Amino acid sequence: MNMRAYLVFTGSGPILILTTYPSVSDERFVAKLRHKGIVKFIAYEVPIERTRKQYGLPFEVIAKDLAGQEDLRVLDFNGHHIFSNFSLSELGEAIRHGD
Repeated sequence: MNMRAYLVFTGSGPILILTTYPSVSDERFVAKLRHKGIVKFIAYEVPIERTRKQYGLPFEVIAKDLAGQEDLRVLDFNGHHIFSNFSLSELGEAIRHGD
């Protein structure tokens, strides 16, 4: 199962998510966010190895928790911290959900 990292912009600010879902467009991923009150978002995939290096032990703990299942976990919800760890040039193509 492949692990992915996404910087997700929501109405309340950016969050960094680790997931084993195939994409942020996967209906199960979207349903999990919807359950948490997030119905619109813009997401950017960020390099998983860079994320692993930046977050170290917290990344490893969450990755171990996700092993063998399709789910998602929030790795970071501090926008200032997220933006200090990634440059805008590292972001993948924008994925939009909601209208």
